Amino acid sequence: MKAFILDKYRKGGALRFGDWPEPAVGDEDVLVEIHAAGLNPLDSKIRDGAFKPILPYRPPLILGHDMAGRVVRVGAKVRRFKVGDEVYARPRDGRIGTFAERIAVHEDDLALKPTNLTMAEAASVPLVGLTAWQALVERAGLRKGQKVLIHAGSGGVGTFAIQLAKHLGATVATTTSTANVDLVRRLGADVVIDYKTQDFAAVLSGYDVVLNSLDGATLQKSLSVLKRGGKLISISGPPDPDFARQQGLNWLLRQLMRLLSFGIRRKAKARGLAYSFLFMRAEGGQLSQITSLIEAGIIRPVVDRVFPFDATNDALAYTETGRSKGKVVVALK
Repeated sequence: MKAFILDKYRKGGALRFGDWPEPAVGDEDVLVEIHAAGLNPLDSKIRDGAFKPILPYRPPLILGHDMAGRVVRVGAKVRRFKVGDEVYARPRDGRIGTFAERIAVHEDDLALKPTNLTMAEAASVPLVGLTAWQALVERAGLRKGQKVLIHAGSGGVGTFAIQLAKHLGATVATTTSTANVDLVRRLGADVVIDYKTQDFAAVLSGYDVVLNSLDGATLQKSLSVLKRGGKLISISGPPDPDFARQQGLNWLLRQLMRLLSFGIRRKAKARGLAYSFLFMRAEGGQLSQITSLIEAGIIRPVVDRVFPFDATNDALAYTETGRSKGKVVVALK
C-alpha cells in the first residue's frame, strides 16, 4: 500500500511517499480503508524527535493519529464492527500510522463515524475530541456553574473544548487572536480575550479549571486565574510524575519528569491548586459518546483546510504555521 513514511528523525524533514507492507490484522483488530486523516502538532513533534524518550517508535514508521474510513476486514474475535461500517479512531500509541491507505486498529480504539459528518470532518475529531473529553470530563470533572479558561480557542483542541464545556454547563473564557474572535464566540465562548491587546491574567479571576496548550510562560500566568482548589491541566507540558508512571518509564526518566514539573507543581501547591499533565489516550468508548454529541448537533467540528493525500507534507507544513482554525485534514478518497 502507499503511505507517507518517516525514515529518520529530523526537525522539519519531509515524509517520504512510498510503498509499505499491508497491515497485519490480529484477532481483535479491524482493518480500515482510510478515506481521510487528520493532522496534529503531535505528528510534527514525533517527526522532529521530541518524543523519542517517551514513545516507543523507531523509524522507519508511518505517522498520523486520526482517521476515518470504511471497514474492509475484521479479526476473528471482533464483535462490534463488520465489513462496510464507516468508522473513525485515534489509534493507540505504538500503532499509529494513518498517513496511509489502510490501517489495522484495535477494536477498543474504534467507534462508528457520526452519520452527519463527511469522512474529512470525522477524521478531524478523534485526537482533539478525546483530549477535550479526558481533560474536561474525566480529569477536571467540569460541571454546570463552574468557570473554565481554554487557551488557544481557535485551535483544534480549543474549538472542540469550547463546545464541550458549554454543553457541560460551564462559563467559558478563551484566548485567541483578533482574527478569530468571532469564530470562538460562535462556538459558545462567553468571555473572549484577544491576546494581542489584552492580558488574560489581568482580566480573569476565580476560575475552576484552566486547559493550557501554550508555552511555559502562559502556564505560569494561568495560576493567577484559578481560585483555591482549582485545576491547571496542560497538554503541552511539562510532564509530571503521574504521566511517567502511566507510561511505564524507567527510573531515570521518571526523575527527569519530576524535575521538569517541579516548579509548576510547587507553585500550584502553594496556591492550593492542582497541576497535571495530560497526554491523551485512545478510547473507543469515549469516542462513541462524542459521536452521540455530534449527531445531536451539540458539537460541530471545525475544519480549516482539506489537502489531497499526495500533499500530506504541505498539509503538515501548514499545520506547523499555527494559523489554522480548527483542524487540517488530508483526503484519500
